[in-house]
Amino acid sequence: MRAFAIDKYKGTLSETNVPEPSLGEHDVLVKVLAAGVNQLDEKIREGEFKTILPYETPLVLGHDVAGTVISVGSQVRGFKVGDTVYARPRDFRVGTFAERIAIDEADVALAPTTITIAEAASLPLVALTAWQALVVRANIQPGQKVLIHAGAGGVGSITIQLAKHLGAYVATTASAKNADFVRELGADEVIDYRNQDFEKELSGYDLVLDSLGGENLEKSLRILRPGGKAIGISGPPDPAFAAKAGLNVVFRLAVTALSAKIRKQAKKLGVSYEFLFMDASGEQLREIAKLIDNDVLNPVVGKTFEFDQAPQALEALAKGGARGKVVILGA
Repeated sequence: MRAFAIDKYKGTLSETNVPEPSLGEHDVLVKVLAAGVNQLDEKIREGEFKTILPYETPLVLGHDVAGTVISVGSQVRGFKVGDTVYARPRDFRVGTFAERIAIDEADVALAPTTITIAEAASLPLVALTAWQALVVRANIQPGQKVLIHAGAGGVGSITIQLAKHLGAYVATTASAKNADFVRELGADEVIDYRNQDFEKELSGYDLVLDSLGGENLEKSLRILRPGGKAIGISGPPDPAFAAKAGLNVVFRLAVTALSAKIRKQAKKLGVSYEFLFMDASGEQLREIAKLIDNDVLNPVVGKTFEFDQAPQALEALAKGGARGKVVILGA
């Protein structure tokens, strides 16, 4: 079948032919109708995560899918042929930039019924990230203060909406041209990152969701209240992640060293830092679908590309500047 893959780290995404997916007894085979494009795809292509996600090449990229079930494994009970589903396949089973993909049924949910297939494909990774940051990790309560960096992007645009639904006061960073857009999503306060220093404007926050890392993450620690938490989705990874991922001793030590500086800074300030690398979860996607169909969350698709244009879609994402998500339509 047709797919788009890299044959080496830092290599070009290009079309290739790959074997048909092997269907396990707990798998559903999905015809890909649309695939979301994520920063994670670009980071993997660049080799940024090869320490914690040591994929072999050639590697078909793609972490989001919406499509139709065309076959089910012998032990599958929750889905049937013809179902319209969406999913973020678990790590080491990714590859949605293809005509078909086999996914463990535990990672799959029926797609929301009130949105387009492209919008459904835009959601899984970013919505699961938002859910796991705000609900699972931070347990955000009404009245708490949350800063979400890069509010106009894929993760930010969904996280702002979920934070407001949970009753939080939401600040975000965005360009001036996107200020009205993020306010429409629910942001209470918008910091123009080109002309304002968020560290000078904000204080006493319960949570920061950081997608940028580096100096931005260090500054984020300083706007937290005592006991507050910064969650990083770009890294650096922390020891808890290394243990959960089952990395060997050498890799655990390496990962621990990567985040030692930021964890030390956090401790000195009386706050905490956690790395979030979201988990695949069909159960959480079912909860998210309810919020979509009840008009609580609205997906944001900035650009769509045809299947043949998958390389251009990844390039557009890497260049930045698009609101919401980039989506590739199925073959």
